[in-house]
Amino acid sequence: MANTGDSDFVAPPSRIGRQTVLAYLGVSGAVLLLLMLFGFLMRLSQGELLPLPPERFYQVMTAHGIGMVGVAGFSGAAVMWWFLSRAVKLSTAVLIANLALFLVGVVLILGAVFLGGFAGAWTFLYPLPALSGGQWGESAAATYLLGLLLVGVGFLLLYLDVARAVIVRYGGLARALGWPSLFGDETAEAPPPVVVISSVVAIINIAGIAVGAAIIAMSLVNIYLPAFAIDALLAKNLIFFFGHVFINATIYMAVIAVYEILPRYTGRPWPSGRIFLAAWNATLLMVLIVYPHHLLMDFAMPVWMLVMGQVISYASGLPVLVVTTVATLANVHRSGIKWDLASGLLVLSVFGWAAGIVPAIVDGTIVVNSVMHNTVWVPGHFHFYLLLGMVAMVFAFMYWLGKGAGATEGATDRAALLVFACAGVGFVGMFLYAGKESVPRRWAVHLPEWIAYDRIASVFALLVVLAAAVFVLRFLLSVGRIASAR
Repeated sequence: MANTGDSDFVAPPSRIGRQTVLAYLGVSGAVLLLLMLFGFLMRLSQGELLPLPPERFYQVMTAHGIGMVGVAGFSGAAVMWWFLSRAVKLSTAVLIANLALFLVGVVLILGAVFLGGFAGAWTFLYPLPALSGGQWGESAAATYLLGLLLVGVGFLLLYLDVARAVIVRYGGLARALGWPSLFGDETAEAPPPVVVISSVVAIINIAGIAVGAAIIAMSLVNIYLPAFAIDALLAKNLIFFFGHVFINATIYMAVIAVYEILPRYTGRPWPSGRIFLAAWNATLLMVLIVYPHHLLMDFAMPVWMLVMGQVISYASGLPVLVVTTVATLANVHRSGIKWDLASGLLVLSVFGWAAGIVPAIVDGTIVVNSVMHNTVWVPGHFHFYLLLGMVAMVFAFMYWLGKGAGATEGATDRAALLVFACAGVGFVGMFLYAGKESVPRRWAVHLPEWIAYDRIASVFALLVVLAAAVFVLRFLLSVGRIASAR
């Protein structure tokens, strides 16, 4: 009979490391709830239930977008660090530095948006920061970009430390990725999944953040020196390379919770076999070259890049996703697992990730993209695999930590899981259906024939927020237990 997951509770070797990860999760929970409320507010406004002035709507949209990207990376890093710290020697000082830089960056970004009026969306596409049409000033744009830069520097330090630690432990990134085992050395012992995945994340995010920092720095110069012009197509490529790599890495970090926690429930170890290693190494390559599917509507792009973006869009989700989905089903099947909030959320998260990638692949088809990309179909697909995938993984991690420290679950928790799953599917489903009906994205004001979709989505959004509030509150109430658990 499989156990319930709590007897195999593990924690970082150092007490300060454990406490810092708990601080990450506490901040993440609070920020997630705030940003979910922002999303709810936007749906209310579009449905004319609580209208916002357009300039305020776009400010809220900007904060919601960049905030969700940041907090996804932040909470995913907490999951990765918790488990990886038991396999390699990570720096707690770097973990704390990232926390400090993240908080300072968030304050600057929120100040730029709600005090300075910056509303250029999370993508800050050139030349929008410097040319706002009078909607915000230079200082607001510069403060926003500086906040992004500080957050990026913090994450870059963290991923450099991860790379350093696995190189020291395994003698190189190739060994940490399992190349000896993958390419024929029968005697080589493959690293555990957490090391392989963390190595992939470190490599792609070091590259992605470096590119992001470069375009942010160039945009900052352009704000105060307009003569310093940037090629607009180059700027868009740099921004979407950075953005696509970073948001995908958030899921890769969070999915470590599935690989590490689910086997503790089923009693079935998750080995780093050749199929697993091949899938993650293929993902390492493909996630770096798939981003042009965001630029399929840019006619000036080289044709070969657009073709590559479409082809790799079909292929990139398959290796890791199929391996993880099939392995999850095999791990759970007839295992005697005892279901609770953590295990339930983990399986839900794999469904959310798998199902959410389907509309993304559909949108990555050029003939579909030309019609659908500027509709709410796009927020439909990324809300699917982030809300019901990545965020569910983080909530599962929170519950598992609480249960391992002796916290209990009740009927309210189980009801919250059911509401979160059902309302989450309804919420993203309304995005996808409205996208099919050609409702445009990023519009503050909707036409009368679209309002019904917004109002139905608002009901689902409220239910999701309420369920998430239960998850976060339960975690916050158990933090003391987790911090002192052995």
